[in-house]
Amino acid sequence: MPHPISPPTEPVMITKSSTPSGVPPTREEVASLLDTIFKAKTSQESLDAAYALTTLLLNSAGFRSFRAYGILDEIKKAAADKKDGSKRESAMIILGALFEKFPPPQSISEVVFLIQDRGVVPSALDALADKGSVVRESAQYALDALFSNLSAESLVVGLIPVLSQYLGKRTGKWQGTVGAYELLGRMADKAKMGMGSKEEEKTKDFLRETMGKKLAGLIPIVETGMHDLKAEVAKQAIKTMTSLTTLLSNDDVAPRIPLLIKSMQNPTIEAQQKAIHALSQTTFVAIVTSPVLALLTPLLQRSLNTPTTSQEVLRQTVVVVENLTKLVHDPIEARTFLPKLKPGVQGVKDRASLPEVRELATRSLDIIKKAMRDDDGNIINGQIAPATSEDVLKVLEKEVKIRGGMTGEPGDAELWTLTKGYISEMVKEDVNLREVSRISSCTSRYLKEFVKNDEADTVAQALEKHFVDEDHRKFGQPIKEDTGEVEIVNTDFSLAYGGMLLLSHTNITLHKGHRYGLCGRNGAGKSTLMRSIAEGKLEGFPSKDQLKTCFVEHNQGEDADLSILEFVSKDPELAASGQDRISEVLGEVGFTAGPQGRQSEKVGSLSGGWKMKLALARAMLMGADVLLLDEPTNHLDVGNVKWLEEYLKSHTEITSLIVSHDSGFLDNVCTDIYHYEQKKLVCYQGNLAAFVRVKPEAKSYYTLSASQVQFRFPNPGILTGVKSSTRAIIRMQDCTFTYPGSSKPSLQDVSCSLTLSSRTAIIGANGAGKSTLIKLLTGETIPQTGRVEKHPNLRIGYIKQHALEHVEMHMEKTPNQYLQWRYANGDDREVLMKQTRVLTPEDKAQMEKFVDLGDGKGGRRIENLMGRQKYKKSFQYEVKWIGMLPKHNSQISRETLLELGFDKLVQEFDDHEASREGLGFRQLEPKVISKHFEDIGLDPEIANHNEISGLSGGQKVKVVLAGAMWNNPHLLVLDEPTNYLDRDSLGGLAVAIREYKGGVVMISHNEEFVGALCPEQWHVANGKVTHKGHLAVSMDRFEDSRPGSSAASSAVSSATASAVNSGAEDGGDMKFKAKKKKTKLTRAQQKDREARKRLRHIEWLNSPKGTPHPPDTDDEA
Repeated sequence: MPHPISPPTEPVMITKSSTPSGVPPTREEVASLLDTIFKAKTSQESLDAAYALTTLLLNSAGFRSFRAYGILDEIKKAAADKKDGSKRESAMIILGALFEKFPPPQSISEVVFLIQDRGVVPSALDALADKGSVVRESAQYALDALFSNLSAESLVVGLIPVLSQYLGKRTGKWQGTVGAYELLGRMADKAKMGMGSKEEEKTKDFLRETMGKKLAGLIPIVETGMHDLKAEVAKQAIKTMTSLTTLLSNDDVAPRIPLLIKSMQNPTIEAQQKAIHALSQTTFVAIVTSPVLALLTPLLQRSLNTPTTSQEVLRQTVVVVENLTKLVHDPIEARTFLPKLKPGVQGVKDRASLPEVRELATRSLDIIKKAMRDDDGNIINGQIAPATSEDVLKVLEKEVKIRGGMTGEPGDAELWTLTKGYISEMVKEDVNLREVSRISSCTSRYLKEFVKNDEADTVAQALEKHFVDEDHRKFGQPIKEDTGEVEIVNTDFSLAYGGMLLLSHTNITLHKGHRYGLCGRNGAGKSTLMRSIAEGKLEGFPSKDQLKTCFVEHNQGEDADLSILEFVSKDPELAASGQDRISEVLGEVGFTAGPQGRQSEKVGSLSGGWKMKLALARAMLMGADVLLLDEPTNHLDVGNVKWLEEYLKSHTEITSLIVSHDSGFLDNVCTDIYHYEQKKLVCYQGNLAAFVRVKPEAKSYYTLSASQVQFRFPNPGILTGVKSSTRAIIRMQDCTFTYPGSSKPSLQDVSCSLTLSSRTAIIGANGAGKSTLIKLLTGETIPQTGRVEKHPNLRIGYIKQHALEHVEMHMEKTPNQYLQWRYANGDDREVLMKQTRVLTPEDKAQMEKFVDLGDGKGGRRIENLMGRQKYKKSFQYEVKWIGMLPKHNSQISRETLLELGFDKLVQEFDDHEASREGLGFRQLEPKVISKHFEDIGLDPEIANHNEISGLSGGQKVKVVLAGAMWNNPHLLVLDEPTNYLDRDSLGGLAVAIREYKGGVVMISHNEEFVGALCPEQWHVANGKVTHKGHLAVSMDRFEDSRPGSSAASSAVSSATASAVNSGAEDGGDMKFKAKKKKTKLTRAQQKDREARKRLRHIEWLNSPKGTPHPPDTDDEA
């Protein structure tokens, strides 16, 4: 409580009757104290007298004194005295004292302040506009005191209606309006999740749910303030709206909230179109509840009912309405909001000019009717009716009557009627949110003043019991799990990483022999949870002495120079097992014994799949009670995945906790699924298929395009001389490669090529040479025989099998800083680090050789290449000579330089030119880089401020993917891209690859991913590559692909077999012609072209949402 500087005061004296005797004071005594308060010379004197009066009233007449002595009327009268500022201050001081002292011991006083006398809170809000700062500070003290004393139910049932009524009157002072908006925002902020106690977080959950149901009424009130002419009001209203949107527990809408608030703040046609477009690009999978509908309905309503809305925006709007409505599972919520949208959709159906828009509106209208179920608003069979305040009131009156009826003082009848309504509203909220355990505690404190002989608790308990029984009748009794199984873990905990709350007061229970799948989005904290368990840091989880826990993760560090047997034997945890037992277990997982067996091979020679099997063998040797498996199928081929499934299912004494993005593996292995939901772990019995049946919104675990993550890859740009997407742009001919120290070639006499339309999968067992083939193609390694040719301007985006190798030297950088470092000099620094670009001693000796061109100038040494230009069907390069002026530079053809042995010099210059061409439209600025990361699915906030070392595996892969795509590559090379991405990100990547305009070649053991994208396969076995093409693409993997849809047809056309199989256009050397000049069209031909253009546009409008606009070209005509 703020006070001005004032002289020392004497203690306030009160009459004898003010002692806590229980005898009510006389009117004269109360009037005397009020007079002392109003006429006090200092704030402190006034406060002391106010506290004295409050204590006197509490110990005597209590809440009845407000009406008996007319105290609240006196306060309101003094607060409105325009002539006496000290009197207005004193009025706020006594009001603050009453708000601070009365509610805790006498909760019934809330009913007086908020319902019986609705003028006291508005008078405090009005006082915020007072000229005197002390009056404003005293009013703020009063409002703060009241807010802090109200329960979650009281805030929603009592305070929100008072504030809504105050804000509904536009005659008040702007400072009071700001204060009311601030209280609403503070209420929403109070409901935010945190790291409080379990009870505190449960109360926050309840407040968040109940306030969310009130958003339909609150959003229009706050939106009105956002357009207020007073800047302070508009600023506070925007802040409050931002706080209110935190009540939406919907991850689909959350990324769009800033744009939605902007469209409310500035409701122009352009802002509205941007918001609608953003929503139309959102894949909705979470259940849509009333808070989401409350936020989106006004925007959709405006778009549907604005006469100037374009046909394209109307199309997007009805699509959004349809997608939202499909996910409204509660018909009562549907009937609250959808009638507001139904007339607008009907209008689009009747009046839209384009037939496809009318067709979409018809479909949307049918879904709206289906969601509402019953046009008359009746409860249909099988639907559970929500409790009403009238239902609660009947039960309350009955229970009170059974226990002797209402007692109390004369004149309490009016207050009892108001209190019954107040209690009924609160209990209704508890019942409808199934928080029936709160009923007793939130009602007994109001009843004790009206029910005789301490019967208040009995009535409250009877009321709670009635609605507990009702809850069991409607929803069934909670199943008591007593299956006779051994429970090995049962603990409540919270989990945070850095400043990010991952799980709040959740429970995890593990039974012996069960296999639990842990499902959630990238960054939800799955690996963090498992690592916390493995390191013994999870609160309440048994220690390793009580429960042996082993963590098997995908990022293993090994000693490359040791043999496999030596490496495992030197582990101190495994040494006690003995070498014979170790060798036996290694043999079980495929590591054969003996001098020529795999156990004697070096650890560094193992492929990714064998390294994972080695990690699993170590876990088996530890004899763990709980096995923590983080992406165990990464790098494993189909046979080894099957082996792992059988191993886990056969060892019924081991409990497994599994994180995997392989839906087939989870389906075959899991007995239960733990799912991340709103910072909680929720357990579902059964495998992944059973889980998806219960939670349909989780279908993205099966359907690649049912994903909330959207990746957008940049267009690769043109390649000089390449006019056909089926022309080879990179080719290997008769290549053989043997690793140092190995007697057998990994690849032998391999020939293959790729085009801009390639969608190629490389298939083979672990260690067959798939990654080696990729490395030869991209220039990571050099073949001993044969040659690799590529288009001089070809840009390749490459992601390694162990994707984190790209960023392991940059862990201290943020993703934004990493991208700036990588492309700082206009070149991709990772390209310059390849083996084909590093100068060997032979290359350095080559640079010292003298070159005689036969032009009479004798031998000269090349210093550098300065430029390049087209020459016949190839290029010629401008050569700078050592010790000579630039005017003596020579133009030498590409073929001549290659014959002379300057391959790497030519390649380095070609790479520089290709990179310069790809980066020609890129600005290496933090803002542009942030947008690029957002396109790849990484939150810009994380990209700009979080170090790479703190990111999850999936987030690091997105950083690597963004780095590879920055220079607009023509060919995307992915080595096991599915290893670290969650289902949502995997779906986003699949859709992005399907729509990508360049070539794609990938290694993946994920049959679902490969089958959906790649009609062409290269099978690698025994050092040979076998080509199989023209395979059917599994378009049913994509939810938006159905027969005849343009999404399906575009995917198939982009995945046509490349020149590898057709043999078309790949004969001869890798030479590319310049474009021919186009002939001028006649007028008739121009008209025909315009007609074809219109038809293409109409076909695109008929396609599903998200389909890219086709190129405006007549090449196929």
